[in-house]
Amino acid sequence: MNKSGVSTVTQFILLGFPGPWKIQIMLFSVILLVYILTVTGNVAIICAVSWDHRLHTPMYILLANFSFLEIWYVTCTVPNILDNFLSKTKTISFFGCFTQFYFFFSLGTTECFFLCVVAYDRYLAICHPLHYPSIMTGQFCGILVSVCWLIGFLGYSIPIFLMSQLPFCGPNIIDHFLCDVDPLMSLSCAPTHIIEHVFYSVSSLIIILTILYILGSYTLVLRTVLQVSSSAGRQKAFSTCGSHLVVVSLFYGTIMVMYVSPTSVNSVAMHKIITLIYSVVTPVLNPFIYSLRNKDMKYALHHVFRGMQTIQSL
Repeated sequence: MNKSGVSTVTQFILLGFPGPWKIQIMLFSVILLVYILTVTGNVAIICAVSWDHRLHTPMYILLANFSFLEIWYVTCTVPNILDNFLSKTKTISFFGCFTQFYFFFSLGTTECFFLCVVAYDRYLAICHPLHYPSIMTGQFCGILVSVCWLIGFLGYSIPIFLMSQLPFCGPNIIDHFLCDVDPLMSLSCAPTHIIEHVFYSVSSLIIILTILYILGSYTLVLRTVLQVSSSAGRQKAFSTCGSHLVVVSLFYGTIMVMYVSPTSVNSVAMHKIITLIYSVVTPVLNPFIYSLRNKDMKYALHHVFRGMQTIQSL
């Protein structure tokens, strides 16, 4: 309830994925398994980077921070999704809904800027290898990571705060599995055109500017790689940058459909599927994409899992 006392809604009902109980249990099991794999895979990457001194380089430090971000990105939504499957009421408090909304978009925005920093790191390493050690120092890497988190958590703070001050008089049913902008705005009993315009303008600006920067960086990288005479050098560069571009394509492909051209998604079911892809599926793929195409990471992960087996056997 907002300060003016206009709102009468104190909680929302998240319909999630309605259907027979067997289907609910199947979806619960699949999403739980995906969540466990996401957390385990990303924790393994963090441990590998922390324990293997050969990975104490800017690229792997950024990867470890990215894994830390992915853990929180799925954790701000998936536990509530799982609880919703088993709940009879399927309710979430007004405060809880907007808190989830804020963290979901803030962490997503942080991911956009993290992908920009990774692209910048690869650009420096491949296009300016002689200057790379002096530019991408540990201190500068830490500053870039901090700026990503800061911008990510400040970018949507005002629009989401303004949304939370809108009157919600009922109904309170959200046909979604998380609190998202369109379902929430449709429940407000006051005009929302200005706030929606501000929100989508901010979203479009962040998404378009970051994707253009990423594509520009990798275009310059590709041009440099094609000039490399060594086939081994070209293959290594293509392998590293290729894995990054797969992550970028998966993430940006879905969020652009949702938040740059939202009118293109007319079906509620399609809305849920696309949201599920970038909020649940993409984070579980990232550890596999980064590790399977990188010999140093595979070697470090092998030692991490071997160490864990040794601890369990004691």
